[in-house]
Amino acid sequence: MAIPGYLITILLLSSFSSSLAQLNPQNITLGSSLTPIGTRNSTWLSPSGLYAFGFYKQQNAGIGYYVGIFLAGIPEKTVVWTANRDDPPLSSDVTLLFDTNGQLILHQPDNQNTSLMDTSSSAYASMLDSGNFILYNSNGEPIWQSFDNPTDTILPTQSLSNGKSLFSAETKINPATGYFKLSMQTDGNLVQHPVQWPETVSSSYFAAFINGLGAIGPGAIGPGAIITLNLDKNGNLYLFNSTIVLNLTQHFAADDDGKLYLMRIDPDGIFRVYSHGSNWSVVWASTTDLCAPKGLCGNNGFCVLQDNVADCRCLPGFDFVSPGNWSSGCKLDFSVNSCKSNDSQVVSPTINILPNTVWEDDSYSVVSPITQQACQQACLDDCNCQVALYKEGNCRKQRLPLRYGRRQMEDSNMALVKTQTRTGDENNDIVPPKKQEKRHPGVVMLSVASSLVGLACILLIASGFLFYRSRLNGYRTPPRMGIADLGEDIAPREFSYLELEQITDGFKEELGKGASGVVYKGTLPHNGTSIAVKKLEKVSKEGEMEFLNEMKVIGKTHHRNLLRLIGYCHDGTNKLLAVEFMSNGSLADNLFTPEKRPSWDERIRIALDVVKGILYLHEECETQIIHCDIKPQNILMDEYRVIKISDFGMAKLLQHDQTKTYTAIRGTRGYLAPEWHRNLPITVKADVYSFGIVLLEIITCRRCLNWSLPEEEAVLEEWVYSCFEAGELQKLVGEEEVDMKMLKRMVKVGIWCIQEEPSLRPTMKKVLLMLEGTVDIPVPPSPTSFFATFRDSSRTY
Repeated sequence: MAIPGYLITILLLSSFSSSLAQLNPQNITLGSSLTPIGTRNSTWLSPSGLYAFGFYKQQNAGIGYYVGIFLAGIPEKTVVWTANRDDPPLSSDVTLLFDTNGQLILHQPDNQNTSLMDTSSSAYASMLDSGNFILYNSNGEPIWQSFDNPTDTILPTQSLSNGKSLFSAETKINPATGYFKLSMQTDGNLVQHPVQWPETVSSSYFAAFINGLGAIGPGAIGPGAIITLNLDKNGNLYLFNSTIVLNLTQHFAADDDGKLYLMRIDPDGIFRVYSHGSNWSVVWASTTDLCAPKGLCGNNGFCVLQDNVADCRCLPGFDFVSPGNWSSGCKLDFSVNSCKSNDSQVVSPTINILPNTVWEDDSYSVVSPITQQACQQACLDDCNCQVALYKEGNCRKQRLPLRYGRRQMEDSNMALVKTQTRTGDENNDIVPPKKQEKRHPGVVMLSVASSLVGLACILLIASGFLFYRSRLNGYRTPPRMGIADLGEDIAPREFSYLELEQITDGFKEELGKGASGVVYKGTLPHNGTSIAVKKLEKVSKEGEMEFLNEMKVIGKTHHRNLLRLIGYCHDGTNKLLAVEFMSNGSLADNLFTPEKRPSWDERIRIALDVVKGILYLHEECETQIIHCDIKPQNILMDEYRVIKISDFGMAKLLQHDQTKTYTAIRGTRGYLAPEWHRNLPITVKADVYSFGIVLLEIITCRRCLNWSLPEEEAVLEEWVYSCFEAGELQKLVGEEEVDMKMLKRMVKVGIWCIQEEPSLRPTMKKVLLMLEGTVDIPVPPSPTSFFATFRDSSRTY
């Protein structure tokens, strides 16, 4: 198919204007630098001042700066590209240096340097009026440019290359990688998927393809054909190669209308073309259906359109995992018993009906034809069935989670959700009030008088009891300072020492002992739930207020993969924590015991769950938490083998304006990052290092140190890297049959996590994306000479 003449004209004009912009660039020379404070040296401007490269601060985002490219020539200062978008915001005392080696370096006050990109051979740089930031070698040839490395936006004359993707931002004020991606696939299809799930046909929610005799598949275009997504200066968004054009926007304009244009995939998962005259307006969108992006409401959530506004809701009996963060999905208020459960306090399950909703079909059993009532009963009778999707005589039994949910009033599909209650809660149905009988006035007066006398007696007894208890406590327990400061917004309750002593039957059954104290098993008297009670040691020096503040923060952490704090005791010198009881012990118990060893698929799930728990501590808590002691012994498993990270209670809490801290060594040898031994500031990257060691242990099912093995295998990370370098990864898992592609991915992630230089380690968000296969993983370098130092020092312990 021939290219239309007007399109050729547009392309030539775009190319010509782009060339003009590069004729007179304002070169940025080696040794130049920028700082966030002050307008004169905070950015490098394009020749006309339209675009700027340098520091910017998101509106209403609090403290912190990012490095990126933005439109400086308009009042909105719209950001179009961000460097290191998944890293925490930068402090005001950072410096961006274009050093004499040709690298763009972020220099921190503590002498920690972070490279923005690998540009060691660059000689100078330019910020062009097209919005493209380019680094050149000494011959004037571009060696890196922002147009080739987009984040969530493409600009006029820019293209999204074959095999490249755009990723939405997490929110309007947080540029970190969000939940949706737009991919220009090598088969010529432009496709959108949620980031957290595999790229399959069932997970895509937008697709555009080149039209010939219909949709094309892999190889249909012809050998060597390259399809790109392009935006021109008149707001035309199109797929293009040498012979085929598909215009998406149908917005062709013969002349330049003087407006600015950009295309962006927004945090809601929809990509839009915007124009700017006096302000930004949408001229085209991939869809007007705000519930179309799959995964918008996360697992077990569904999207409802109300007045053209998307609203996420949970299945009956579920709550949001992270209120305010829809994509985190929903969890059960009370776990449905599995086939193996023997909880005598749980009554028969019931069915809650959610009509007019559609979900991904991931059924393990389909029964047809069948009535709705029979479908409900079939799910109730099947201990594996957690939800049944019923429509027109078909009953599809599924396990949780449900995905890609939305309400469609014209759809007759019903979700039949199984829920359970404990004994005493089963009679909660609303019953219409009975018609009141007419009563004789004398009877009414007698009833009122009797009630008043009874009430007076109750008040008298209660007052006497409270007076007695206050006198008793006056002799037994000294007043405790600061308890009132905790407020009533904390979920964990306060126990007295006597209560926990009774709950544990006098601290009778010891579950284990760690550096911070001894753990005992207990039983809550009101519901028979088993809990674990830890007696904390060496806490008094932390101070009264620090202990209380930590309890307040920990009480607000709610995540599926974090051990839940049930309560605490702050009774004089006695400080105890009451947490969930984990019946399947620790990851160490299971991983390093051959007969309990998890399967390869389960180990992958475990690794992903550990990442999600740490990511929550690092980025999603109200106050950032560095765990400081990530190891298999602190990763527990409940009765359903769900992973729970424990012992984050006494970790280091960071305020909003902190990114690092100095602290005494905490943690366990073998999992400690090198910076602990060098008196360097500790950041979240210390947890990344520890996770890297744990990930290698999960892969190999062996401990990080084992001196009974040959010396070349004794230090796990050293042996793993040698196997990786030699291409002998099968040695790591022995004769076990595993997915070699996934094995290689996990090994590469593990090696990146244990890099000696903290700035080289990925964030936990990046770790998750790499493990899920969302982003490519570069070949990791050797974790350097720290192995040798670590090996020698470890022999002395």
